[in-house]
Amino acid sequence: MKTLLISAVFAAALFSATAPAEAAECGKVSIAEMKWASAGIAANFDKIILEKGYGCSVTIVDGDTLPTFASMNEKGTPDIASEYWINSVRALLDQAVNTGRLVQGAEILADGAVEGWFIPKFIADANPDIRSVEDALKHPELFPAEDDPSKGAVYNCPADWSCQISTTNLFKALAADKKGFELVETGSPQRLDASIARAFDKKIGWLGYYWAPTAILGKYDMTLLSFGVSHNKAEWDRCTAVAGCIRPELNSYPVSRAFTLMTRSFASRAGPVTTYLKTRKWDNETINQVLAWQDENRESNEDAAIYFLRNYEKLWMKWVPVDVAEKVKASL
Repeated sequence: MKTLLISAVFAAALFSATAPAEAAECGKVSIAEMKWASAGIAANFDKIILEKGYGCSVTIVDGDTLPTFASMNEKGTPDIASEYWINSVRALLDQAVNTGRLVQGAEILADGAVEGWFIPKFIADANPDIRSVEDALKHPELFPAEDDPSKGAVYNCPADWSCQISTTNLFKALAADKKGFELVETGSPQRLDASIARAFDKKIGWLGYYWAPTAILGKYDMTLLSFGVSHNKAEWDRCTAVAGCIRPELNSYPVSRAFTLMTRSFASRAGPVTTYLKTRKWDNETINQVLAWQDENRESNEDAAIYFLRNYEKLWMKWVPVDVAEKVKASL
């Protein structure tokens, strides 16, 4: 009996010693919250999962593409960038991963970040012959310009955004002006969004640049048109993305890829959390819906993350063990 009692006491002591040690593997964690909405939601979602499910102590810090990469790569902080768009640092990231300074997690935007020219789905459904940009340009009457309905309109990206240059050059490459279209300069994201809302309110056609994931594509059902050619990076760098290029050629937008990044020091000490961060991802349709809810209700990134947890259980519970999922659910 005495032996059993001693064994039980030893086992209890061992358990109490190992439980905090397992939690300490995660310990204090810093997560970069990028300035765009989908990345902000991702950072806050990870914060909740790590704190409530894995017992981490999480701090959210401000993040931006190049400064965050440089800090993680050179200083080892912050520990995590939940949604990092890698196209601008692809070569540097490959080097950092190969030398062991950074660890690449899941491709959180499973579809990639999509850019291109869109039309309303109700127009696409009513006109099954329109599947490409050039198909759409055969029908200026379906996409009337607000100031001159006798012409079709192609709505451009906001001023001073790089996509304003590429859209202008593609409009020129397509000779869209000779096909009865004018390029409409929206000037701001708000005016671009308002032009789409107006088209849906009036059930009229709209043609122009947009991207995903975004709240607008969560609110309004849009169809992405093909440019009929593959993305040509050399042509993109030579002309498509260059302001004032004289002879642009037809091209397609690249698909931007967004991954979760971790510092090596964090990934090596937080095994279960690292596994989670190499697993969880969502498609654009899902995050568009969450962004639309956030925009309509004017909620914070944290509130949008909680909304996701409450309304998309079947998705996120696949990313974590059952016991972790139950802890998170109990905290909501």
